[in-house]
Amino acid sequence: MKIQERIGAGGNRSATSAHPATGERLPTPPRERKPALAALAVLLILVGALGATVLVLRAGDRVEVVRVTSDIQAGESVGDHMTSVLVASDPDIHYVQWNQRERLKTYKAKSTIYKGTVVIGEMFGHDEALPAGKASVGVSLKEGQYPEGIKFGDTVAVYRVGNSGSRGSSASSGSGASSADNAPLVERAKVSYVRTEEDSAIGSGSLPVTLVVDSGEAASVAAASSAGEVAIVLVPGN
Repeated sequence: MKIQERIGAGGNRSATSAHPATGERLPTPPRERKPALAALAVLLILVGALGATVLVLRAGDRVEVVRVTSDIQAGESVGDHMTSVLVASDPDIHYVQWNQRERLKTYKAKSTIYKGTVVIGEMFGHDEALPAGKASVGVSLKEGQYPEGIKFGDTVAVYRVGNSGSRGSSASSGSGASSADNAPLVERAKVSYVRTEEDSAIGSGSLPVTLVVDSGEAASVAAASSAGEVAIVLVPGN
């Protein structure tokens, strides 16, 4: 009996062994939570979404403004040498809006404005005069007294020409005849205005052109124009 009790007691001890069963996981420590990092991530997402929204809204907030289509010299008006372009609205930039284009024509450029420039108000002024020593003079030219395709910004020479009865000189095709001594009234003048085909009146036989010349040459050019005896030709530099 004692032997059987001992065997039984030994079997009970092996059945209640404290070793864990094969494959049983040990408990892991709980993860440390970091609420500050989570809040920062959420904040960055919100900021990014807000920035994207602002960019989309600004891209849609566009205004129609003036861009010049030819070089504008100091002291000259834009005239009709402009077109419209859409740009993003910015209150810190004083764009000249397209609906202000007629008013813009009454102002003069403070310095040279190059073709393709989107203009701003600071580029123009009412009190800006022509460059020192320069004068603006208008001439009215008939066919044969100007080259075909004359345009704003061209550099020309100005000649006094006469009819065959008064001066004994004949007109040269496309540019007008030179005076008796072939000396130009002005060797280099700048075309600051020329009437375009869109501006031309039906049946008009003359072409009005405004020239920027040296002050000392303005009187002789005006006198020749008044007599209908002025012609211009293109010269190198265009």
